[in-house]
Amino acid sequence: MSRMQRTQESSSPPRSTIQHVLCQGIPKRVHLLGAGGAGVSGAARVLFEHGHSLSGHDRAHGPHVELLRTMGVSVEVSDQASARLPEGVALLVRSAAISREDPQIREAEERGIPVLKYSELLGRITPAGRTLAVAGTHGKTTSSWLAYHAARGVASALQLPRPGAIIGGICAKLVTNALVEEPAGLFVVEACEYDSSFLKLAPQSAIITNVEDDHLDYFGTTEAIHKDFSRFADRVHPEGLLVIGEKVPRGVEMAARCPVWRFRRDVFADLLGERQGRFIMRVRGPGFEIPEVHLGVPGQFNVENAALALSLVVGSSARLWDLEPVDIGRAAAAGLQEFVGAKRRFESWGSVGRIELVHDYAHHPTEVRVTLEAAHRVFPGRPLHVLFQPHQHSRTSRFLNEFIESLRMADRVVVSEVYGARTHIDGAKSANAQDIVDGLRRCNVAAASPGDKSTSAREFAAGLPENSVGLVLGAGDIEDVKAELLVQLAERRP
Repeated sequence: MSRMQRTQESSSPPRSTIQHVLCQGIPKRVHLLGAGGAGVSGAARVLFEHGHSLSGHDRAHGPHVELLRTMGVSVEVSDQASARLPEGVALLVRSAAISREDPQIREAEERGIPVLKYSELLGRITPAGRTLAVAGTHGKTTSSWLAYHAARGVASALQLPRPGAIIGGICAKLVTNALVEEPAGLFVVEACEYDSSFLKLAPQSAIITNVEDDHLDYFGTTEAIHKDFSRFADRVHPEGLLVIGEKVPRGVEMAARCPVWRFRRDVFADLLGERQGRFIMRVRGPGFEIPEVHLGVPGQFNVENAALALSLVVGSSARLWDLEPVDIGRAAAAGLQEFVGAKRRFESWGSVGRIELVHDYAHHPTEVRVTLEAAHRVFPGRPLHVLFQPHQHSRTSRFLNEFIESLRMADRVVVSEVYGARTHIDGAKSANAQDIVDGLRRCNVAAASPGDKSTSAREFAAGLPENSVGLVLGAGDIEDVKAELLVQLAERRP
């Protein structure tokens, strides 16, 4: 009998979803600013399931706002939150995008009501000893969902408590970005580096997918980025496990106090085949081998993401539950294969005639490049047209040449106006959509910048030929053009 089996029989509560047990240290009445954000909305869902009374505000409608309203949470949508806090609020939580000058934050501070950033709240509600955190410049959301599904496969097959999660993207199949774990279950959390948010976590085990320059509006330098990722590695419990991608800097690895498994040194993925851009592989790691894993998400970059997720779940579960890695690996692979994608991550928007529409959250040059590579694999030989909404002027300026180089892989590119998230800290508007277009034209790529997202969508749709693929890229509100694009393409049909 394993240690885990003995523990379950002697002390664990019955296997059931936690409900109406308030999160320790969090008041019952909580108000959320930036409630429609990917992270804040996930935390809200967990708080709600634990019995907390919630309200919130966001500047725009979106899928996360609608999910919260469906649950019964009152979320105000307006350009600015009401001047007065709702009645009875005992804690205010704000996303990193909300300035401290917000009137409700000022009122809370005047009234002595605690104000927490989302990252601070996340650090308080993730369970000690059972949290698996997924960090990295790229691939966090998909890798987090892969890890969650792998953990759920292990829990189902080996009769362990069901895991929970807070992840910065909606799982297409589960239609949620957060789930509450059963007592003693693992908890998977997406750990974002922006604003040093992930340093509020104390994970039992973790993944770092990769480390590249990004969020330089906050970090300023590459050295500062590496320093924060090193600090994150140091926060993983000494008895846990850190699994890292092939290109994670050596200095980040050296900061860890726990065992470290690196892709292509300790963990290996042997490709066995490919079906429409979705790979079949064998995964090998310390003490385990999984003979065949079928990925449900496209892109060669997901080979590494999946290998990291499987290794994290196998290694951490073996340590926590005292189970055989071979048994865990088989169950983890079966669970991982159930994941078919997250919203805004190579998400199909459907087809009109022989034109396919696909949307992806890609907003960094590396993400743009690998997404276009995946599109060419999934739709071989078909013309690839891109509608791209740059995300923040500072990022556009810093990576202007890299964006041009990545977008050169398309047959035609329409660039919408820059989406100015975090405008209060984004800095000077030193690069814009036309700069990208000018660079693409110098590379003999057909490109245009018609203006706002709606105008850009109309021009994009008008130029999509039969049998083409329309790839809509960006992390801002470009997803709002989905219905408009589908209608315009349908109206073109005879």
